[in-house]
Amino acid sequence: MKTDWAEVYRATYGDLVRYLSWRVMDEDRAHDLAQEAFARVLDREASNAHALVFKVAVNLARDEARTVVRRKRHLALLRVEAEVRAEATPLPEEQAQRSEAVERLQRALDTLSERDREVLLLWDAGLSYADIAEQTGLAQAGIGTTVLRAKKKLVEAFDALGRNDAALG
Repeated sequence: MKTDWAEVYRATYGDLVRYLSWRVMDEDRAHDLAQEAFARVLDREASNAHALVFKVAVNLARDEARTVVRRKRHLALLRVEAEVRAEATPLPEEQAQRSEAVERLQRALDTLSERDREVLLLWDAGLSYADIAEQTGLAQAGIGTTVLRAKKKLVEAFDALGRNDAALG
């Protein structure tokens, strides 16, 4: 016997929307989900059409709840990210101090020899000793020593420039 979906719709739609309204707490969305449930079963034959429509609707409501939870989590993450960004935004004085430190670091780098600066910057970029050796033409065995020596010189120059700036300021 062919399912009379028009009759099932008339007999079931009101109950289905009422049920879905309680599940999703939004009457307009409940109507949409009820329509979707009927659309999904229209090409099927069912011995208990009422139960089939409710089964599909239950699954749709469950999917809807998962989607809502994901959206809420996503919005919560976005809120937290925005708060962190707002907290991470430095005050003008901090920004000025950072700018001064970056400028002093650049001046300290300029005091290094070309070779030491290049090796140190390649190392800082994450290149392996083998890659640094290939880039610079230096022996791989000497890269570690060169990096250590360049770091020490850089720190000394940075500190000296800081003392000079403080004495001038």
